[in-house]
Amino acid sequence: MKDRAAQVRCVMFRTRNMLVDFAPREGDDLEVVANVGLYEARGEFQLTAESMRRAGQGLLFEQFLRLKERLAAEGLFDQARKRPLPAVPSRIGVVTSLQAAALHDILTTLRRRAPYVQIIVYPVPVQGQGAAERIAHMLATVSARAEVEVVVLARGGGSIEDLWAFNEEVVARAVRASAVPVIVGVGHESDFTIADFAADLRAPTPTAAAEFAAPDRLGLLETLRQKQVRMQQLARAMLRARAQRLDYAVRAIATPRAPVRALQARLDSMRARLAVVRGNLLRARTARLEAAALALRTLDPRQVVGRGYALVRDEQDRLVTDAGQLRQGQPLQVELASGFARVRVESTGP
Repeated sequence: MKDRAAQVRCVMFRTRNMLVDFAPREGDDLEVVANVGLYEARGEFQLTAESMRRAGQGLLFEQFLRLKERLAAEGLFDQARKRPLPAVPSRIGVVTSLQAAALHDILTTLRRRAPYVQIIVYPVPVQGQGAAERIAHMLATVSARAEVEVVVLARGGGSIEDLWAFNEEVVARAVRASAVPVIVGVGHESDFTIADFAADLRAPTPTAAAEFAAPDRLGLLETLRQKQVRMQQLARAMLRARAQRLDYAVRAIATPRAPVRALQARLDSMRARLAVVRGNLLRARTARLEAAALALRTLDPRQVVGRGYALVRDEQDRLVTDAGQLRQGQPLQVELASGFARVRVESTGP
């Protein structure tokens, strides 16, 4: 490495230079982070480079950080402002350059994964003077036309200068002002731009942005197949239940007197029990009646008359039990064991 006044020998080992995304050429202006060392075999002073970038990137990166901090403080990147992507969009918009390799990658990916999707390309320059303003204007045009459900804003990789249009404030605000969700896929996985933070979804590459925009056709078909199998299982279960209910109904119609016979059997059983109860009650009452009749016969005065005694009654048909109650000439009626006799009192005495 050299400048106008001096030069120095440099070395950059493979594990470090693999991280550099460009091949430096003679005459390039560079910024290098290095350790000062001594190559002991030759006794030479040298620099061991740890990282390297094009000159001027430091200033751009500082601008990037300042804008990112200011827009974040404003709330432009808040997660609550992110909009969900449509589950299965029918139209997808792609905002990029017609000459960009990213466009070919996006179209190839969408045709392979989601041939059911209609793609509308909105061409716009993605680097150079005025690119940021034209990107912002195209995003506003997409919103006004309202013909897509999600937008992919993309370009391929490059240096920080190449990607700088996506670090402009006007693009970030246009992304947030979009009427439809915006997926930003700019550069490689390690590249981050202001537009990435403003996007509803940041994709590591343009190809990944296309994959996020629409679900894979094969995955959708598998989901539909699983739902179809589930619906068939539910339908078969429902048919089995209905068939069982119908079978019960047919059995009831085929033997309509079965419930009546069941009730008749219960009635017969109750009649039999009632008959037993009534029989037992009748026997008990008959026995009581016979006992009462026996007692009545025992007390019946006619039983006494049958042994030679008589019953004497006065004119009022009252039994005469005391001779002192009689008067001379009083008519009386005498009841014998067989028949009656009328008599008059001739005399009375104790």
